[in-house]
Amino acid sequence: MSFPEAAFKIIEDNHCPLYNEGDTVILSGKALLLKGRKEKTFVTTSVVRLPKDKSVCRVLVGNLTSALIEYGSAGNLPGRHAFTCSGCTGTVRLEHSGIEHAIESAGLPRDDSEIGFATKLLTKFPIFESLKESDVKKLVPMLKMKKFPRGASIIKKGDPGSNLYIILAGKAEVLVDDGISIGFMERGEVFGEISLLIGTPAGATIKVVNTVTVLLIYGKDFKRVLNTFPSLQMYFARLLAKRLAKTNVERFEEIASGMSGKLQDNPPSELLQTLNLNRKTGILTLNLTSGVAELAFKEGGLIRAKHNGKDGQEAFFGVLSEKEGRFKFVPKLSPEDDHLEEIGDFMWLLMEGIRRLDENHA
Repeated sequence: MSFPEAAFKIIEDNHCPLYNEGDTVILSGKALLLKGRKEKTFVTTSVVRLPKDKSVCRVLVGNLTSALIEYGSAGNLPGRHAFTCSGCTGTVRLEHSGIEHAIESAGLPRDDSEIGFATKLLTKFPIFESLKESDVKKLVPMLKMKKFPRGASIIKKGDPGSNLYIILAGKAEVLVDDGISIGFMERGEVFGEISLLIGTPAGATIKVVNTVTVLLIYGKDFKRVLNTFPSLQMYFARLLAKRLAKTNVERFEEIASGMSGKLQDNPPSELLQTLNLNRKTGILTLNLTSGVAELAFKEGGLIRAKHNGKDGQEAFFGVLSEKEGRFKFVPKLSPEDDHLEEIGDFMWLLMEGIRRLDENHA
């Protein structure tokens, strides 16, 4: 059974014989109130983890247990809660600033205790909910931490994909063309995945509103993380679908009207996803240097593909590799196409196609 945790950092050392300024103490547990006829009794389930290689101070443990009784749970302790220990030959003053602040102050988790409470924090984030706690523990050392001040741009529209970012604390704004705001991102939200997954430049600028602390995974490690933790692939597939459904509405309206476009402005991966996410029916024709390619969609599902002498999935994978040419979408199917079944799950086809492209490039 796991319990809520709180981190206390020693911010002042007044001749304490055991601890030093900068040491961190972790308190976990709950306090239960048992009411009798004549008196009240508190039963605590508490654990105090002290700095590595430091002896136990019963005075400090008693003070922390008193705080547990006062607030009922380590998770209920208020932010920036400070107190001075009862003292012996010296005293220390401690401040509770939350687990997030403790991780940030310590830099990256290095020893088992730091990795342990970092793991417990991260399992509450949506991106890691599908992972077992043991898997998150393996992932923690692969994460890097970075802080961005107010007004800074974490990524800029048009930048090549470099890292995956997870917001640990703070608030950022999402800006598109001409600085137009389309939303905000806060603790637990993820960005940078689209560029890493499909190889396109950043589609928006992420600008800091309030100081932002992020955990990041370098782009060079991202594919390894996906291969190591397959359940994250489904998370990113859903996230990718959600992002593109929101950002490609205007682009789709232009395509659905039957207007032509250039692949240089609309890469195949984005073009095909737009049709899939908006559950559209019709024929997409591409005039390429290698010849004419044709893909049929029914309610967003791919039911037919032809490219460079190949049919089906291999034709779809081939289209993803194209970089130049023109396209036209006509929202209508022939009676023969209307009876065809999907040739495969679209998001699986897309991610498999991107994987093949990466292998060929390597």
